[in-house]
Amino acid sequence: MTAPVELACLDLAGTTVRDDGAVEAAFVAAAHAIEAQHGAIDLDAALTVVRTTMGQSKIEVFRQLYGSDIAARAANAAFESAYAEVVAGGAVAPIDGAADAIEALRSIGVRLCFTTGFSAATRDLLLASLGWSDLADLALSPSDTPLGRGRPFPDMVLTAVLRLGATDVRNVAVVGDTTSDLLAGSRAGAGIVAGVLTGAHDSARLATAPHTHLLASVRQLPALVGAARR
Repeated sequence: MTAPVELACLDLAGTTVRDDGAVEAAFVAAAHAIEAQHGAIDLDAALTVVRTTMGQSKIEVFRQLYGSDIAARAANAAFESAYAEVVAGGAVAPIDGAADAIEALRSIGVRLCFTTGFSAATRDLLLASLGWSDLADLALSPSDTPLGRGRPFPDMVLTAVLRLGATDVRNVAVVGDTTSDLLAGSRAGAGIVAGVLTGAHDSARLATAPHTHLLASVRQLPALVGAARR
């Protein structure tokens, strides 16, 4: 039987926040922005990598694409600038029912952590734009973990367990829209590792990663968590 859930670790873009291609568009803008100084890359091939690695640390993805730390840092800065413009333009919005789902979880005593591959600055800008800065108990980026590692490593989930005082990793629910989210949750030992179908990866791709549930949306999470408590 699934253990009662004390802590839910929820991804942002694609899981609780609508993406609508904003991340891909920011990657493309970043590639163009640094092209003169660091050289052009095959954008079609790069976007294939971006889609496959959705959910992972953005700067690590750029390191994979450029093979140079200097170029990766330049591209990451350009990406953050491009994504900030998207946010400032009001083009990001919550997944339907996400805020209600989070409030429902908090009302039954579940602690909440947002996890993301975005930098802390981009994450905080996104949360502020949504009015979500105080919606969860904690928000983590790869840089907030002891080794600076993002998904698919389990570090953000385990950092949330320690900071929010969960008594057992089996009492954690991890929810995301990518295989990297599911790998991170599984490697952390979470009792619920749920993929949602509102983001980057479809059900066929999510099914290739270890998981306990596939949900249409994060809106279904309170019912799942409630069932585990009975």
